[in-house]
Amino acid sequence: MSRTIRVQTRKWPDDPHWEFDAIRLGVDGHGHWVGLLKGTWLSRPGAGFHAQCDQVVLIPYDEWWVATFYGDDDDRPVDIYVDIATPAQWDEPSGVVKAVDLDLDVIRGPSGRVWVDDEDEFADHQVQLGYPTDVIDAAMQSCETVLAAVTDRATPFDETTSAGWLARLRSL
Repeated sequence: MSRTIRVQTRKWPDDPHWEFDAIRLGVDGHGHWVGLLKGTWLSRPGAGFHAQCDQVVLIPYDEWWVATFYGDDDDRPVDIYVDIATPAQWDEPSGVVKAVDLDLDVIRGPSGRVWVDDEDEFADHQVQLGYPTDVIDAAMQSCETVLAAVTDRATPFDETTSAGWLARLRSL
């Protein structure tokens, strides 16, 4: 099994969005953990940037989200950024994991404030991109559940869980 995977987020139904290579760190009861070191290239059509700091990404087994944890690095943009997305699909032979980003994001900033971002984009795309009703319902339910968990700092959205994975990334 390769230690590097390609993470591809898509936009509905299967248009290119953000992509990056990540280092496999391991799995736990929450899902697959991968890491990006500071300087890793992330890109999408028409844009790209280098990661500002080390970060770990939790790709859950069957949940409608993917979460990025930035730890306590002074250069972090936020503490946690959760993309509400379709459950990830793994293609082990190619080393690629894909999920469709459904616009809604749950974010916890360095001050501790938690909010939902891009609700307007989600509403627009329901019409423009024709999100099916079951996808809309699943995304909204996931957003509500994740918002409560991030606000309450419930596992895995506490500081301790991701800190162990960040330490593992930094020890490589």
